[in-house]
Amino acid sequence: MYREDTAEVLAQYGRESRHYRRVHNSLQSLIMIGSTAVTTIASFSQQDWNWQTLSVVVLGFSITLASAFSGYYKYRERSYFLRQTADAIEEELNAVMLGIGEYSQFTEEQEGEALAKFTQRVEALRNEQRRREQQLDQPAEQAGPAGPPPAV
Repeated sequence: MYREDTAEVLAQYGRESRHYRRVHNSLQSLIMIGSTAVTTIASFSQQDWNWQTLSVVVLGFSITLASAFSGYYKYRERSYFLRQTADAIEEELNAVMLGIGEYSQFTEEQEGEALAKFTQRVEALRNEQRRREQQLDQPAEQAGPAGPPPAV
């Protein structure tokens, strides 16, 4: 009974988290688009309009907007961490299938134990990935280091 209640609590928290994240991301996007549009509209006071002036205004708007979105949503970091986790899971899968590395100690009769260890390791990798995603969602002043510390 507790397990069923826990599943419902997890589902509720997930729904609420997605809702608040969508609202926050929508508002943040509005702020980025609005602030970029304000500076662009302010540049419309230019008297001499030609294709070069218009190109500069459009390019400036586009670059500022792209910079704001990539800085806020951290696409590069998300991609890096997802690729890193996928590679680590693939490495675990290959090791368990080939019976190498951590799984070389298991015999065919111990396949269940090997799969249990595999599941445990993959879940640990997935939990680490979720932790990284949560750190990326934190404002810069609250977030801890998302990756390995820089070499000294």
